[in-house]
Amino acid sequence: MTEPSRSHTEILDLTVGIVSAFASHNTLQPEDLTKLISDVFSAMRDAGREKTARVQPVTKASASEIRRSITREALISFEDGKPCKTLRRHLTQKGLTPATYRAKWGLPPDYPMTSPAYSEQRSQLARSLGLGQQRRRRKPDGASDET
Repeated sequence: MTEPSRSHTEILDLTVGIVSAFASHNTLQPEDLTKLISDVFSAMRDAGREKTARVQPVTKASASEIRRSITREALISFEDGKPCKTLRRHLTQKGLTPATYRAKWGLPPDYPMTSPAYSEQRSQLARSLGLGQQRRRRKPDGASDET
């Protein structure tokens, strides 16, 4: 036997084993069984082949594009060009993390994930609520400040 026919035979044996195990535990219609056999066989055949990697080339943003993407009110996404106050939520919907987004577009590690105006707004809100300040000890009632 030649190498390709033996490989074909091995794939056929594996397909028979998988389909028979599946069919013994599940109810199948006859037309579904033929589709299952062909699907399993093609999957087994393709699994043995070396696939060429479909890696997207890393698209590096130029320095001027990076500068233009950061505006006072919003950050412009390199993924789809939409302006966002915070990129984290937008990237999560695209299935990306900030680190993978920065790596994909060749952005520096300190590239912001929130717009400057939004950061200032949140900072002012936190200050007005007293966050980040040590709590001042209250003096008991009746105690005077003078000693």
